[in-house]
Amino acid sequence: MGNNDDAIEINLGELLAVLWGRAYLIVSAGIFFGLLFMFVSMFVLTPTYQSTTKIFILNKEEGSSVTYNDVQISTQLTQDYAQLIKSRYVLEEVIQRLKLEDDYKTFSQRVSISTPDDTRIVEIRVTDEDPMMAMKTANSIREVASEHIKNVMDIDAINVVETANVPTEKASPSISRFSIIGGILGIAVISVFVILGFLMDDTIKSSEDVENYLGLSTLALIPYTVEDTTDKSKKKRKSKK
Repeated sequence: MGNNDDAIEINLGELLAVLWGRAYLIVSAGIFFGLLFMFVSMFVLTPTYQSTTKIFILNKEEGSSVTYNDVQISTQLTQDYAQLIKSRYVLEEVIQRLKLEDDYKTFSQRVSISTPDDTRIVEIRVTDEDPMMAMKTANSIREVASEHIKNVMDIDAINVVETANVPTEKASPSISRFSIIGGILGIAVISVFVILGFLMDDTIKSSEDVENYLGLSTLALIPYTVEDTTDKSKKKRKSKK
């Protein structure tokens, strides 16, 4: 048990030493991939924009005061409203009004509905490559969905909390996020190659390797220098002459 533990510790130490010895290569790869991903996010990928509109729904009878029970019921029903907003009826009606080229499935992926916790506010968020179109689409969904919710849920009115605006900043891709992901990916890839090279290398490099892998003890070491190799090569040349 002790020998196995020692071997594992030695291997881990050697592995860390190899990684540290290739640190310049690993860091360089991280910087290169980070810059590459930054370039791709800035000049290759098509930016998208998000526009958001909000509605406030309160389920109560006309002319009556708002009670705590009304608030509780309205909060519970916000999930139902979210399903109605993304229903096929609403989205296909918006597609026809705006003459969009997307079908229901594709268009549905660009629309997201959220209901903040403990509120009766429903957020409608639309993603589009054109910021102006994102605003028009969000407002159109709000208008069609409001009428649909009134008819289905028998509600008198839906209040507009916030109309959609023209987004000035792109939602994706995030340059900083892409750069970080690229840097991490570059470091990971080069580290894997370094580790694989270390694990696949079974050559004997030192007396410790002889003892560890062959179970033999070394009696003596013969120094090997560059000068020796140059002297040997000169002697071979002279002998040929």
